[in-house]
Amino acid sequence: MRIVSRLSLLAAPLALAACNSSEQPADTAEPAPTNSGSMAPGMTMAPAAAAAVKMASGEGTVTAVDNNSGTISIDHGAIEAVGWPAMTMGFKADETMRQKVAVGDQVAFSFKLSGSDGELTAISKK
Repeated sequence: MRIVSRLSLLAAPLALAACNSSEQPADTAEPAPTNSGSMAPGMTMAPAAAAAVKMASGEGTVTAVDNNSGTISIDHGAIEAVGWPAMTMGFKADETMRQKVAVGDQVAFSFKLSGSDGELTAISKK
């Protein structure tokens, strides 16, 4: 009987801690706050997207430069750092990078990957 009482005393605070009194009902249009106030002052939570950003590099051939969409398409070899096979892919690129290269150029490039979106961080002709 004593063991059951002690387990109940331990389970109650754990059950209460799992409940977040600041959560909003599911039918509310506004999202629930991300910081319920239980964190120590000065501490912040990193956005989930930031944790998913990967950096990688590769080599390939420029197949298109699209100033309207702000991309450079590159036919590149396998990029093991992100588990990609060889393929042709469009990468977001700023105007300066788009002006550096032309279709047919052999390039070395670095990029950041967030989800499935690649954005060039550097590109140079080989």
